Amino acid sequence: MGQPARETVIDQWTGRHACALQAALRLSQDEMADRLGVAKRTIASWHQQPDVRIRPELQRALDTVYEQAPESVKVRFARQLRADDRAEVEAAPSGVALTVAIAVVTNETDVLLVCRREDDPGGITWQFPAGIVKPGAKARTVAVRETLAETGIHCSVVRELGSRVHPVTGVFAEYFLCAYLAGQVENRDTDENVDAIWIPRQRVTDFIPTERIFPPALQALSEES
Repeated sequence: MGQPARETVIDQWTGRHACALQAALRLSQDEMADRLGVAKRTIASWHQQPDVRIRPELQRALDTVYEQAPESVKVRFARQLRADDRAEVEAAPSGVALTVAIAVVTNETDVLLVCRREDDPGGITWQFPAGIVKPGAKARTVAVRETLAETGIHCSVVRELGSRVHPVTGVFAEYFLCAYLAGQVENRDTDENVDAIWIPRQRVTDFIPTERIFPPALQALSEES
């Protein structure tokens, strides 16, 4: 069996998202224009202005094209967006704060973790699910969306746990305690993750060193154990 598509939810289509979908569909600008029923100059403008917010009627049209796309297209679309995110981070000038949203997702007994691949081919790191917060996006929405995209788990935010500059990565991290709603855990982002699993809350420090865990997150897990 092939890897299931990573479910990507777009709250607001921008030129960047539309161009990524075009690339995933492997369509020319003319073909994408025909698919959406717009002029070619509209597609060209999205390439020139990737941050532009697309008008509502085309938002709906893009939703439909994405929803009707086969699994292989959805996988390519997700990978293209991840590659764009990484390129943006690498291109950001030093001193520009990068914000990530981190989801501490619990069920009755366990907490959800993902195992990241590191640059070192033999390196792996256990972490809570997390995602980059783009300008204009809400961190709590990103936390929920990225959890679903990475692990197949639906969750909801219970409360904010606070924020800090992460001691290892140096990014500005916002933490959210989230409750499990539905879904079976699976590794949906095989490019970045080795695995995604539930572990008993009391064993979290066996996977993540205590000094790396945000103290309010550790306290929340302790309270619920």
